[in-house]
Amino acid sequence: MIQENLHAEIKIKWKKVMDFFESRFDRKPDLNAILFIIGVRELGQLPETKFSKEEKTLLMHIANCRVLSYSGYYTQVGINQDGFPVYENALPIPNLTLFEQENLLRQHIIEYFEQEEIINFNEN
Repeated sequence: MIQENLHAEIKIKWKKVMDFFESRFDRKPDLNAILFIIGVRELGQLPETKFSKEEKTLLMHIANCRVLSYSGYYTQVGINQDGFPVYENALPIPNLTLFEQENLLRQHIIEYFEQEEIINFNEN
């Protein structure tokens, strides 16, 4: 019963995340787009030119590390010469199915938006 309530709460909060992005970008993002935006936010700056494909991949990695840091899987250890946050794996990440991985990321993305006070999940 508790697990069902938790699952329902996550679904409601995830819908708020999707609505948040859709209202700002006029389309529903996928998980990678959300991670990219979090990565850009964590970088704290926009470049004068567009991000390269390699930089976009790095930004999504930064976002993954940042949101998974809530469970202690990663710890930020510094900033590299290009100004990108550097994370270190602190705990082994469990072997999860793709579905379980997506759910874990969704839970942590929700927590990110809650902790950073970007979305108030208590509002209706």
